[in-house]
Amino acid sequence: MILKVHPENPAPRHLKQIIDVIHDGGVLIIPTDSVYAIACDIHNTKAYERILQLKGIKKKDANFSFLFHDLSQLSDFTLPFSNACFKEMRKVLPGPFTFILKANNKVPKIFHNKKKTIGIRIPDNLIVAEIINELGNPLMTTSLKGDDEILEYMTDPELIHEKYGHLVDLVVDGGYGDLTPSTVISCVNDDLEVIRQGKGVI
Repeated sequence: MILKVHPENPAPRHLKQIIDVIHDGGVLIIPTDSVYAIACDIHNTKAYERILQLKGIKKKDANFSFLFHDLSQLSDFTLPFSNACFKEMRKVLPGPFTFILKANNKVPKIFHNKKKTIGIRIPDNLIVAEIINELGNPLMTTSLKGDDEILEYMTDPELIHEKYGHLVDLVVDGGYGDLTPSTVISCVNDDLEVIRQGKGVI
């Protein structure tokens, strides 16, 4: 199923449809402020395992991120981090950045890994913000990559649905996506370290 949602004024009925799919343990493909992404509720183990299978990776190799509505949610899932990192996050978020932080014990057990870290995203995308706000907790997400060696990420939601629609429960069409993924910044140590240069520039 594909659902076209207005990127600047998401209709309440569309948001309800999306939330219903998430509550039912669904796997979705959603727009962000960078590339389209696969997502599910962070508390649904079966949905998480479906995404692992869809991506063809093992749990120990997974580097998924949490999508948050705003910075106030971070303390629920992360350990304290440096002032320098917090200042940078306040400056660039919402935006196309993934910040790697130390995870606390409130992170669902299905995401626990040896590194004990999680990726944090607050995309500058109203559809995603409204979904998370209505849901009341973060979404788990991972970028959607195409098979083409040149066109690494797919941008057209209709083509995404054509290719992946049978593997997920819903494709949220929020318009064309970007070709460039988020910039990844590690805040695990006191200094900020750019792990991957993407769309976001600091």
